[in-house]
Amino acid sequence: MAVADDAVEIRSQGWRTLAALHGLLESELERALQRDHDLSVVEYTVLDALNRQDGWHMRMAQLARAAALSSSATTRLVNRLENRGLLTRILCDDDRRGIYTELTPAGRAALDAARPTHDATLEAALDQAAEVPELAHLARVLHELPG
Repeated sequence: MAVADDAVEIRSQGWRTLAALHGLLESELERALQRDHDLSVVEYTVLDALNRQDGWHMRMAQLARAAALSSSATTRLVNRLENRGLLTRILCDDDRRGIYTELTPAGRAALDAARPTHDATLEAALDQAAEVPELAHLARVLHELPG
């Protein structure tokens, strides 16, 4: 039974490390994006997800998955971003209950303006995490991922 317990502890430690790194990265990104662009991390994530659709749109459920939000939280977020003119909603022609979300030109401009801040902050936060012994390995792995 000890081997199984060891495996569980190793997975648990890996999860704690991932959560700690995520927390560090998210707090640094949140601070920089709010300060310089009046965007939260999740707002940036939604704009980025929509931008990756190459001029296309996403259903609300797809957007919820991309932002790791519940459907009600996604609706509230979309309302805020739509009120700011950063995205728009479109009714689905095939299914009147379906709603698509699409990036507006203002949303694309906000994303383009925020991307350098996001990327530089992420890089600096990963450098910072690489100095923390518990986070160093995972931070280095993320640094080495192809961009």
